[in-house]
Amino acid sequence: MSVYLKHFGLKKEPFSIVPDSKFLYPSYRHRQAVAHLKYGLDREGGFIVLTGEVGTGKTTLTKTLIEHLPPNVRVGYILNSKLKESDLFASICKELSIRFRRNSNLSFSKQCTDAIYDDLLETHSQGLKTLIVIEEAQNLDDEILESLRLLSNLETSSNKLLHILLVGQPELIRKLEQNNLRQLNQRVVSRFHLLPLQNNEVKDYITFRLKQGGTNRELFGNRACKQIYRLTKGVPRLINLICHQALLGMYSENKHTASTELIREACKEALGGQITETTNKWSVNLSLLLASLIVLIIATKEKHEISFDSFLNEESQNVLEVDTADNEAINQSFDSEKNVNKNINPSNTPMKSNPLKSLFLIWGFEVVDAFTNEEFENLASRFGLKLENETDIFFKTIENLNRPGVVHLIDENSILSSYLLVEIDEESVVLMSDKSNDEMELDVFIQNWTGSFNYLWKPEPSITSLQLGDENQEGLSWLQDQLFKINSEREFLITGGRFTEAVYNEVIELQKKNNIEQDGIVGQQTLMLINQLTNTEIPTLTKESYR
Repeated sequence: MSVYLKHFGLKKEPFSIVPDSKFLYPSYRHRQAVAHLKYGLDREGGFIVLTGEVGTGKTTLTKTLIEHLPPNVRVGYILNSKLKESDLFASICKELSIRFRRNSNLSFSKQCTDAIYDDLLETHSQGLKTLIVIEEAQNLDDEILESLRLLSNLETSSNKLLHILLVGQPELIRKLEQNNLRQLNQRVVSRFHLLPLQNNEVKDYITFRLKQGGTNRELFGNRACKQIYRLTKGVPRLINLICHQALLGMYSENKHTASTELIREACKEALGGQITETTNKWSVNLSLLLASLIVLIIATKEKHEISFDSFLNEESQNVLEVDTADNEAINQSFDSEKNVNKNINPSNTPMKSNPLKSLFLIWGFEVVDAFTNEEFENLASRFGLKLENETDIFFKTIENLNRPGVVHLIDENSILSSYLLVEIDEESVVLMSDKSNDEMELDVFIQNWTGSFNYLWKPEPSITSLQLGDENQEGLSWLQDQLFKINSEREFLITGGRFTEAVYNEVIELQKKNNIEQDGIVGQQTLMLINQLTNTEIPTLTKESYR
């Protein structure tokens, strides 16, 4: 346990480089990577490829994915990729608890392959999926990769039996592009390249790690975080090393905030002089630039009546304003969730890096970032909302639901991307990403859409479902009130708290008029319709809703 934990009010080490899924920062890229991996697992079978530079979080991401897999998926996790073919197959058998009798007439690789095939057939009949994960896959030689391709060919008459996730450095991409491995490359059903964090994500990352460690203190200010980005280029492992060393330095000096000078010293201690040399050159160049600027200002002072002191004060004020704005943005992101203006047009709503956060914002709620759908479901319940996660629905269903939602599209290169669907009409849809709002032809959207849809809606606490013959005094009273809001000329029905035939006929008429399923049941779809007709602040997909 680190000596500085008590000093900073921490409960556990926040910047350990040991992969821990609880400390995986849910950045936009990491959530996209998880979406890619899950999408690959939902396919019939084949290869899934996750690549990224050293220290970008591939292993942590992989372990997080494994922890959140459904119970019907079993995993064989291979850490050592520098193995011979027979050793690799033996490791797979061990990971999957596959036993077999030795046969001296067959090679050991053949015995392993046959045993794996028999096991896959048996587990498939039990409704189980099998995933083999191979770390540092860039070290696999071509012959082993070809053997894995042949192993992935194991199938029944209708289904592939095996998923193989290759996790590796960028060299893996170039290896798979080789002509002799083109067959394997064509078997990749989903691939994702994990990039380092961007400049504006570094402070969020550090704050997230500290919060997971047990403190909400701002130990690293804006300037320190910008310095860390310059030194690490956003690589999480390097950020962890520097921040850990910085905490030690702050502890030894009895400080609670990190200065840029302390960050530079921490970098020297943690990473040596290689990175700091580049920083020193940059600092020298900056010093020369400032010196030139001072000379220029002094030379032109009389002509333009510029006060050098006022110039510096003005620049300092600009920096202060920027830092203040940054602090406000960070505080808004990481403070407790708060309700904001609900009357929002989704097409004009600023897109967050996480489309699910943007979906909440459309409903009028700014929420902290989260990694799993389960966490977002809990956030939704706090606001009286419900998050639905559909994995395979028809576009007609989306039209009937008439709510904005997160969709996944996949292009011709098996690249999966998340968007927020905010508007639809007869010929096109409008998709929001973190970069822009794009209109897409409806046919193109449907062709590239995976069939997934995550959306929010507002349930009525007193009603789960109402149908003919039900007795629910509170629910019927609410329903009658809503029907009066929709049609103030309707006759009042005496029901005695019972769902009578007269109420049933009214519900049927409402459903028929609004072109939804006419079953006379007040279920989710009818409740959503009533919400939409009685509350103009409910966000919808159709353009008419914003006129």
